[in-house]
Amino acid sequence: MKIEVIEAIGKNVNRAFLGNAFEAIKACGITGKVVVVKDIKTILKYGIKSTPAIVINGVVMFAGNLPSSEELLRLLQQNI
Repeated sequence: MKIEVIEAIGKNVNRAFLGNAFEAIKACGITGKVVVVKDIKTILKYGIKSTPAIVINGVVMFAGNLPSSEELLRLLQQNI
């Protein structure tokens, strides 16, 4: 499984979002390669207009505001 964590560009929420994302991914029992993406071309390829975001196996699971780890966990569980 390929998990891409899209960082918030130009915002100071990166560390909080990354921590919440990794916590939620671990809690779901998702295993695979986790990549932090900062490349604007990759971000645009997925059509992401608002960061932060999580992409799993090429499918955008979340994009937008800064959710808590519980919110991310719930979202991942619903979509996996």
